[in-house]
Amino acid sequence: MNPTESLQLTAPGTEFDSVQKAGLAAVGIGVACLFAAFAGTANFVALFWISMLAINGGALLYFFRTFRGPAGVRNDGVTQSPWTARGAFSWMLGITFTAFYCLLYWVPGSMDNLVTATEGFSEVLRGRAADKWFVYGLFYSLAVGVMGVRAILKYRHSRYHIIRTLSVVFFQVGFGFIIPGILQLLNEPEFYFHYFWPLKFDYLWPNNVNYIMTQPGALGTFMVFWGAMMAVIATPVLTYFYGKRWYCSWVCGCGALAETAGDSYRHLSDKSLKAWKFERWSVHLALVIVTVGTAMLWINSYLLGGLLGSFSNNFAQFYGFVFGLVWAGVIGVGFYPIMGTRVWCRFGCPMAAILGLIQRYYSRFRITTNGGQCISCGNCSKYCEMGIDVRWYAQRGQSIVRASCVGCGMCATVCPRGVLKLENGPLEGRFAEPGSIVVALEELDILDVE
Repeated sequence: MNPTESLQLTAPGTEFDSVQKAGLAAVGIGVACLFAAFAGTANFVALFWISMLAINGGALLYFFRTFRGPAGVRNDGVTQSPWTARGAFSWMLGITFTAFYCLLYWVPGSMDNLVTATEGFSEVLRGRAADKWFVYGLFYSLAVGVMGVRAILKYRHSRYHIIRTLSVVFFQVGFGFIIPGILQLLNEPEFYFHYFWPLKFDYLWPNNVNYIMTQPGALGTFMVFWGAMMAVIATPVLTYFYGKRWYCSWVCGCGALAETAGDSYRHLSDKSLKAWKFERWSVHLALVIVTVGTAMLWINSYLLGGLLGSFSNNFAQFYGFVFGLVWAGVIGVGFYPIMGTRVWCRFGCPMAAILGLIQRYYSRFRITTNGGQCISCGNCSKYCEMGIDVRWYAQRGQSIVRASCVGCGMCATVCPRGVLKLENGPLEGRFAEPGSIVVALEELDILDVE
C-alpha cells in the first residue's frame, strides 16, 4: 500500500502550507463577519454576504489544497484530533451547533438580522420576504454543497461515492431549496418533493392535505398524489431493488448533511449492543406513533372532531416538537461532533424504520463478504456511521443484511483488502444457509446477530 494512502488511525501532527493557511484565514474572517452580522452591527447586510463568500470560498480553497496528490482514503489521526475525537474542539463545535438550533427554534427574533440580510435573495428566488427558515435552508444547502465538494475530492477514486455525493447535493439544493422557493414565486404552496410521509410526517395530515389541494388546487392535487405514491408504492418497490440506500444515502436531506458535513464524524457512532437494542425500540416506536397518529387524525377529521376534539392539534404539536425539532434538529445535527452523524436516522426516523423492515426481509440488496481475505483491521466497523459491527460479519464470511444499513458503502471503501462489496441479488441465500453453525446458535438464542 502506498504510504500516502495509509488507513492507520494515528499520525504525527499535521502541517499546513501557505494555501491551506490562507483558506483557514478566510474562514476565520468569514465567521467573524457572520457574528458581526448576527449582532446587527453597522452594514450587517454587507457583512453577511462577505461572510458567506469568505467562509465558503476559504473552505473550498482549503479542501482543494488538502486533498491534492494520489487518490485514496487517508484517515490518519482521526482518533487523536481534538476536532474528531470528542476533544475540546469537538465539544465546542457541538455546543455551537446545538446553540444555533436552540436559537432557531425557541428564541423568536434571534435571527432577525440574518433574515433582513437575505431579504433581497429571498425576493428574487421566492418573490416574498425572507424568514428564519429561509435563512436555515440557505445555510443547510451551502453546507451540503460545499462539504459535498470536499467529499468528492476525498473519495474521488470511487465512482460510487462521486455519484452518490452529486445525487444528495442535487436533491438538497434543487428539491430542498430552489424548487420550493420557485413554487412560492409562482404562488403555489411550498412543497419538498424529496420528502414524503412518514419522514415528512405532516404531508398526509388532513389540514395540510386540504391546504395543499386548495392552494391553488391543480398543482396541489399533484403534490398530494406525489407524496402518497412515493410513500406507498415507490418506497417498497425501490427498496426491494436497491435497499434503503436509494433514499437514505442518495436522496434524503438529513442523509445529505450526514454524508457531507458529517463525514469527519462517522466513526463516532455507538457500536455497543446497548445502543443497538435501544435503536430497535426507539426507531420502531417513532414509526408506530406517527402511523397511529396519522390514522387517528384522519378518523378525527372524518368525524368532525368527534374522536380527538382539540387534542388533534396537541398531538400534531407534540410530534413536531419532539421528533421534528428536538430529535432531528437539536440532537440529530447538533450532536454530530459527539455522537456521530446518524443519531436521528438510527434512533428516531420513521422513514428509516419502514425502509429498514423492507430491506431486512424483502430486498435484493446486501453487502457480501469474503471472510478468507479479512485481516480484522476493524476499519469497516470503525467507519460505519450506523454502528454496525461489520467486521463480525466479514470474519465469518456472512453477507450483511441489516435493517439499519444505509448502503453508504464506506465499509467497502476503507477496507484495504477488498473484502466487502455492495450487491443486488436474489432473495434466496441472503442470510446464513440452513444448518450453519450461526443459524443453529441463533435458533437456540445463544447468538443474536439481528
